[in-house]
Amino acid sequence: MKWLPLIAVIVGGTALVFRQEGQLLLGVDEGQFASLLIGFTLLAFIGTSVLAGYRGGLGKLARTAAVSAAAIAGIAGGYTYKSDVVEFAHRVTGDLLPPGEPLSAEPRQSGELAVKIKRRSDGHFVARVSMGGTSVAALIDTGASTVVLRAADAKSIGLDIDRLSYTVPVQTANGLAYAAAVRLNQVAIGNIVLDGVDALVARPGALKESLLGISFLRRLRSYEFSGDFLTLRG
Repeated sequence: MKWLPLIAVIVGGTALVFRQEGQLLLGVDEGQFASLLIGFTLLAFIGTSVLAGYRGGLGKLARTAAVSAAAIAGIAGGYTYKSDVVEFAHRVTGDLLPPGEPLSAEPRQSGELAVKIKRRSDGHFVARVSMGGTSVAALIDTGASTVVLRAADAKSIGLDIDRLSYTVPVQTANGLAYAAAVRLNQVAIGNIVLDGVDALVARPGALKESLLGISFLRRLRSYEFSGDFLTLRG
């Protein structure tokens, strides 16, 4: 029972700090939820402190009070510096997750979906993209006019690369190549999902990495580069 205030602060405070913009908690907005959390914590602390005072004496009561006070101060500080805490959490999570794994980002307005991609060690942004339920690594390239798939990636998502017509000229780092025009039923990065995306499939051996170009990026609300992160908003 003596740990009830601490548990309440940790659980409620974490939900408050990492909630999405505009999201209701227990059916109330963030100000009301914060007030309810503080009120419940104080009541729980008073109740458990009285019990602790009867059972363990003043020493145990003082220790319980100190731990609870420190927890409340920590959560209050985390909420005050919410944006910094979230940014730090993204950096730590980005280091632990596989390269290109999308991280959820703070939406700027109601109904917006946003993800972050961390810069790869070579300086490029490569995202894990879901195409028809299959995960594909794609280099985000604002200089590419469309999505361009390696033949191996196209085959992995179920396209019959031997029956495609490679008639579209494409300028690559290795010179002029030819690709086949296709239309992808669905392309998703994290919770951002687009249906019916125009793409090209390069001939086998013509492309080292699949490219996520403007045919995908132009359908987003925005995309922005900031430090080690690229944020996509849809």
